[in-house]
Amino acid sequence: MSASLPGDRELPHSQYDLNTYWGRVRHAADISDPRMLFVSSAGLEQAKRLISSYKQNEVPTMNAELWRAKKVVDSTLHPDTGEPVFLPFRMSCYVLSNLVVTAGMLTPGLKTTGTLLWQIANQSLNVAINNANSNKSTPLSVSQMAKSYLMAVSASCSVALGLNALVPRLKNVSPNTKLILGRLVPFAAVSSASALNVFLMRSEEIRQGIDVYPVPEKEGEPVQSLGRSKVAAKIAVGETAISRVLNATPIMVVPPLILVQLEKRKLLSPRMVLPANLGLVLATSLFALPLALGAFPQRQAISAASLEEEFWNRGGKDGKVEFNRGM
Repeated sequence: MSASLPGDRELPHSQYDLNTYWGRVRHAADISDPRMLFVSSAGLEQAKRLISSYKQNEVPTMNAELWRAKKVVDSTLHPDTGEPVFLPFRMSCYVLSNLVVTAGMLTPGLKTTGTLLWQIANQSLNVAINNANSNKSTPLSVSQMAKSYLMAVSASCSVALGLNALVPRLKNVSPNTKLILGRLVPFAAVSSASALNVFLMRSEEIRQGIDVYPVPEKEGEPVQSLGRSKVAAKIAVGETAISRVLNATPIMVVPPLILVQLEKRKLLSPRMVLPANLGLVLATSLFALPLALGAFPQRQAISAASLEEEFWNRGGKDGKVEFNRGM
């Protein structure tokens, strides 16, 4: 995020140990912190000035104010372009952007039209978020984006409608089990379509490759791209797809199962179903997102020997190269 700011000195990647899962979770919690949405344009400019002062060696070491500035920049600017990500599609807005759509998909008793409309809304949002946060070294054209969007929407609607039709026909299954399975249909549709959506929206990365860089011998040392790697792109896109499924699993499973139990025990009146659904989705999302984003490093480092032959023996520290996985 700071590469586009003036100065030759690079910032540390994080104040947490990104080699550990918990360190990555804490780093992801910073990037996805909804409070960053309240940072004004003036606040962003101030954060950029502070970071530039560090990069120009005007500030000797990182301090609390600089870490705060880095958090603002990391949660606002795209790491490849240095430009602000459109606010509704930032990771700091991810929970709020998905709240209404997710609650809509999990609404009990949806008919065919409702199922289709909510699946279309969800995939539309996924397309926007995946495109806004992807590796920008190989962007999709408008026509490719439109084609990928239509395929993702078709896949999610097909899975949702197919399972909605299949569950009532199941034999030797108790009514209670059918009820639970019916509530979990959106999970199956969203998980499969979310993973497919990532592959479709970032297909150009797989075809053309993404930029890889030698791991610097000393943190903060500037590096130049070694070229584009298709192997690195497959790793980046695959891991991002898995993280999307990991994020969707608790959000699409926990709230409906809790709602089923509350309704069975008559602890929830019909008018309270929607508020309870929204509250459960919000609470689950706030915890699930950093846990899913932390599953894999955003700045991935791997052995140069595991990439195409042109990158062999061109790695930096410990013979490794790194790349931006994307969010």
